[in-house]
Amino acid sequence: MKVSLKYYTIKYMIGILLLIIAVWAALFYAYILDEVYDNVDDGLKDRKIQIIKAVYHDPKLLNSKDFGFNEFKIKPISESEYKDKNRLYNKMFYMEYDDKDQPYRVLETDFIDQFGKRQRLEIRTSTVEQDELVYDLTTALIVLYILLVISIVAVNGYMLNKAMRPFYAILNRLKKYQFGASSPQEPQNYSIKEFEELNVEIEEMIKRNEFVFHQQKQFIENASHELQTPLAIVTNKIDLMIQNDDLDKKNMNFLTEVKGDLRRMAGLNKSLLMLSKIENSQFNKMSKVNFNEMIAELVKSYEDFIEFKKIEVSIVEKGFFGADFNPDLVDILLSNLLKNAIKYNNQEGIVNIIIEDNRLVFRNSSNGVPLDKVQIFNRFYKQGSDHSSTGLGLSIIRTITKQYPGWDIVYEFEDGLHCFILSKNNALVS
Repeated sequence: MKVSLKYYTIKYMIGILLLIIAVWAALFYAYILDEVYDNVDDGLKDRKIQIIKAVYHDPKLLNSKDFGFNEFKIKPISESEYKDKNRLYNKMFYMEYDDKDQPYRVLETDFIDQFGKRQRLEIRTSTVEQDELVYDLTTALIVLYILLVISIVAVNGYMLNKAMRPFYAILNRLKKYQFGASSPQEPQNYSIKEFEELNVEIEEMIKRNEFVFHQQKQFIENASHELQTPLAIVTNKIDLMIQNDDLDKKNMNFLTEVKGDLRRMAGLNKSLLMLSKIENSQFNKMSKVNFNEMIAELVKSYEDFIEFKKIEVSIVEKGFFGADFNPDLVDILLSNLLKNAIKYNNQEGIVNIIIEDNRLVFRNSSNGVPLDKVQIFNRFYKQGSDHSSTGLGLSIIRTITKQYPGWDIVYEFEDGLHCFILSKNNALVS
């Protein structure tokens, strides 16, 4: 799934922040916990000194065999059990008041009393308050952790959104840009150096593209005009020669074939010029077009051709097919579809035109052989022996549909009929 640069950056930033802050929080928690226990241990060590001093002043304390009010006990030990070092550990003790075990920190140490006997002193202190402190500290850390992450993400999101505005403005301009339809832009000053450089380079690129586009457009128009003129002259001269009564049948047929080739060359020139204009987006004017009406008008304009081939044409209107489209391109699109259905039809065949809300279907009778779905819309592709065809009609149709997102043209072979289906996607087409 594709995401914007802003969210892509925030996503990785969140991951890194979560890891860094989690490590920091764990280290901080361990440090505070160590400080808490260190303070408790220092208190136990101070009490140890005070108790041993008290024992030397009051030997009766040596009889403290159980933990009492002062939370310590003393018991005699053997010489083999005697240890010089303090032992600190955590232990659970049953408390009658709470009727449950409570956590305690215990200091265990050995000493020699005033009578030369070895004694073991155990001092304990409740760590319930310390545990509550640790719990509160943990809760505070978690809340701080969450708030810190949210704050950092929110601030960075705001800053990224503000910083990326020039980029989105440049991107939006590029989306709307079309060859030959560029509008003058007011100079933009960006506070970010990289965006300023990007804008300058895009301006230069557009100028270069517009220059090349206009050169290409001018060349195509000039070349087409220069070719059409000599072709028309040569065709007219051949017509004059054909009218000469001195020509024999062989020369007459030869000149007729040459005239046919010249007409095909003129048609090819016009078709290539049309393709070039469409691909260069020279048909930018848009308006609401009623395809139902245009199809009815085109059928009337092709009446002579239809009668010549004795074809039965039927129009079935199941809905209204309308869209924002260039009127000239609509005429070219529908003319090629209708002319294709008539020209490559059987004598006394049929043409069915079905109009629906989101698609047009042109069906015509065939010789029972389907066309190549993959190759049929390619330039100069011809399936058959018709030398009069330029092989560009269906290619022009596909090129037109590509200029409009959501539009498509497909070929199907159904019930022995060639079917060309022009469709539009309402989610994309206004």
